[in-house]
Amino acid sequence: MQTIKLFFQTMPFKQRVALILLLCLLIGSFLFVHSNHSFYEQDIAQIIESKTKSTTNTEDMFQNKDVIVSQLLIAELKNGDHKGERIELQNDYSYSQGFDQNYEIGTEVFVRLSKDPQGPLMGIIDGVKRDKYLVMIGWIFVLVLLAVGKRQGFFSIISLAINIGILSLALDLYTTSQNQSLLWICVICIVLFTVTSLLLVNGINEKTFAAIIATLIGTFLSLAITFIALKITGENGLRYEELQFLTRPYKTVFMAGLFIGSLGAVMDVAITMSSSLFGLYEENPHISIKALTKSGMEIGKDIMGTMTNILFFAYVSGSIPMLLLYFKNASAFGYTLSLNLSLELVRALAGGIGIVITIPIGLYTALFFIQRKKVKQ
Repeated sequence: MQTIKLFFQTMPFKQRVALILLLCLLIGSFLFVHSNHSFYEQDIAQIIESKTKSTTNTEDMFQNKDVIVSQLLIAELKNGDHKGERIELQNDYSYSQGFDQNYEIGTEVFVRLSKDPQGPLMGIIDGVKRDKYLVMIGWIFVLVLLAVGKRQGFFSIISLAINIGILSLALDLYTTSQNQSLLWICVICIVLFTVTSLLLVNGINEKTFAAIIATLIGTFLSLAITFIALKITGENGLRYEELQFLTRPYKTVFMAGLFIGSLGAVMDVAITMSSSLFGLYEENPHISIKALTKSGMEIGKDIMGTMTNILFFAYVSGSIPMLLLYFKNASAFGYTLSLNLSLELVRALAGGIGIVITIPIGLYTALFFIQRKKVKQ
């Protein structure tokens, strides 16, 4: 305790105020999500008793065996006209819990109430109240980002919040208007995302300007290459089944997703190249452009493989449950991959193209700004 007090006293005044404000926000947010039941229109109940009524062994048409467990739950209502009353809830869940789950004591759930004049108050579970867990995960993310990044971590949070707001407004504009082009909306968003993120995190300097230019050129060039490739091949092999529930042109939506998906990887490569080269130059202002070019290409080669693998894993990981389902039901390997991974592989390839072409673009853009600084000196 004495160590914590001493650490707090030795902190600069501004950091002390910021820490106190952060702790107040953290504690306040946790208190709010644990007592905000009255803000919800739907009834919320907290499970206080859980009993297993029965266990049934089942087998489907593919001879896949499963176990169905039937639960009788007693829960206390936390809001609404029947606040404080107890209700009975019935829940059936499978061993896999793919579409259902086992509810434990203390879990808060949304319920739809039904009252039998001859019996007790009953309810049907509509889902779990997850805001407590989301706030917890969100604060872990914020605290880790601040602990590692400090000032830059703070501005990273600000830029993330701004980008979420921009994307939300853009999607709202598209869904409420029939005459707006989604691709042009995404083009504007990409420019705003790039400028906002890089300026806030890295400040207004030549390193940031080089990264912004490289990001925009790399993103649009990679998407142009992908678009041309899709046109030449006639989009053969692409399976749009997962997008056909959309009421808007699903091919346009897919291309818009490629725009946004490629941006993150391209921006990462652009700022890495720019920061590395400017770092080398600041350590040794007399370093030659030839030496910087060689070092930059080595850095680019080092990050090329890891970044493309990250893209592949990020896109493919979401399809693993569906792949397992198809393989479990004896579907052909080629058919399963083409049906479930065709769009994901195109996204990964488009991002990979962006990464590869952004390396030389980022290199020579940074060298252009460094050469200007050398001339001024």
